[in-house]
Amino acid sequence: MKPSDGLTITTPSDREIVTVRALAAPRALVFDCMIRPEFLTRWMLGPDGWTMPVCEFEPRVGGRFRYVWRNADGGEMGMGGVIREFEPPKRIVNTQLFDGDETGGESIVTLTLTEAGGVTLLTTSVLYPSRETRDAMLQSGMADGMEAGYRRMDALLAEMGR
Repeated sequence: MKPSDGLTITTPSDREIVTVRALAAPRALVFDCMIRPEFLTRWMLGPDGWTMPVCEFEPRVGGRFRYVWRNADGGEMGMGGVIREFEPPKRIVNTQLFDGDETGGESIVTLTLTEAGGVTLLTTSVLYPSRETRDAMLQSGMADGMEAGYRRMDALLAEMGR
């Protein structure tokens, strides 16, 4: 898989979505982009027009994270969770719950980073509370928002690599 291939999505179980995205950067830099608020606020924005006025991340087992996004009209969406596993620079497992509980309960997110030949594969598995929630997320435009963010991360990683 090459960075230019974009995001791939699979559904290996009736409650799970797995996304894979290749990034042209060393794993340690990609990991930093996943945990450091000064980087998260630059790329993890979804579609154009969104900002992240709240970005908190405690990089440790038992640490909490909190994100709030704001769109151009002032509407907000927030979520948070607790880190269950933290293995720099290769793996993070955390809970995830949206403020409005749009997903019908807590989800479990597993992020894995593998590197080969200067390319890092970012694999994200989200286990949702139900099949209905998984299917709703697939229909929500989630993939487009994720890919927009990853394109921003591509640019950020290129800047960091200079």
